[in-house]
Amino acid sequence: MTVSQERGARAGSLAKAKRIVIKIGSSLLVDSNKNEINHSWLLALIEDVVALRAKGQDILIVSSGSVALGRRMLKIQNGELKLSERQAAAACGQVRLMQAYQQILTWHNTGAAQVLLTLADTENRQSYLNVRATLRSLLELGTVPVINENDTVATPTRRYGDNDRLAARVATMIDADCLILLSDIDGLYTADPSIDPTAQFISEVTSLTSEILAMGGESRSGFGRGGMRTKMEAARIALGSGCAMVIAQGKGLHPLRSILEGKRCSWFLPNCSPSAARKVWISGSLDPRGTLMIDDGASKALLAGRSLLSVGVKKVNGTFARGDLVSIQTHDATEVARGLVAYSSDESLKIMGKHSDQFEILLGYNGQKEIIHRDDLVLTGDAQ
Repeated sequence: MTVSQERGARAGSLAKAKRIVIKIGSSLLVDSNKNEINHSWLLALIEDVVALRAKGQDILIVSSGSVALGRRMLKIQNGELKLSERQAAAACGQVRLMQAYQQILTWHNTGAAQVLLTLADTENRQSYLNVRATLRSLLELGTVPVINENDTVATPTRRYGDNDRLAARVATMIDADCLILLSDIDGLYTADPSIDPTAQFISEVTSLTSEILAMGGESRSGFGRGGMRTKMEAARIALGSGCAMVIAQGKGLHPLRSILEGKRCSWFLPNCSPSAARKVWISGSLDPRGTLMIDDGASKALLAGRSLLSVGVKKVNGTFARGDLVSIQTHDATEVARGLVAYSSDESLKIMGKHSDQFEILLGYNGQKEIIHRDDLVLTGDAQ
């Protein structure tokens, strides 16, 4: 296979991805001479995004740029910012950032949604589940979520500090197939090519060895806070969840189209799909906090690959919270599956044996119709 054929084959995995997270660095989005949004670049990027969405692919954008834009609005000189100045700049710049995304996406009859996250939002189980549900709903409703770290409330010890890792966490959270890190470099090298002329380009990584991880360096950008080191950490997070990752040159118009056309970039390829990785995690990494006893109809539905509905639940044992792992058993206590439950034990008791159209009356709100969605469920024992 020729080099161009190899690139085309890898680019094909992007074309087949159902859900894509795109991370955009400040050095790409913000014109360094004016500290203003590079409109021509963003216009071309959104054209690429719209083209992917037209093919049925879900797109989420993790965008830097708020601090750089806020500095200009507040007339803060270049140089290291104090925490309070950084937070003030982020607060002002985020408004300008979202205005640009909303305006351009609206031209394409597409909605934009702002989502600001902190480290705690991705670590606290309940917050994680709430964010995950919100992002899923936004995608189902046809919008493009534009995500950034909430710098106005983040602290020096409780923050990501870069959007590479945040983007990887988002990709894991919503079971993305591909994470694209648009950068000011075209991929991973054995050393910094601007310093070492003998540095070798690495087009594909299938295992994050200590040697690969050691190739990380610091950011050379005047705006960005990340670098190759944070990209290696992002790769560890993404590949662990079965999500492929790409580091690609973002400068120049239509960077996503360039990837699809086989332009040189570095691909990090997982050894399983996001769904398979999640199933392994559910089946082997957690201990059940409770039990749901189900009827024969529900058992047959699970074996056919369907979700578990509350109408098929006949008994609830144990105390568990939303998002906890529970064991799913038949009337004779034979385990047929395990899954992450969408309702607490108290709520499950209220809705067991009931249809989802009764949830609002029984719970006081209209929640997810499945008590365990099939994406959060894995068959066990003889049922596998």
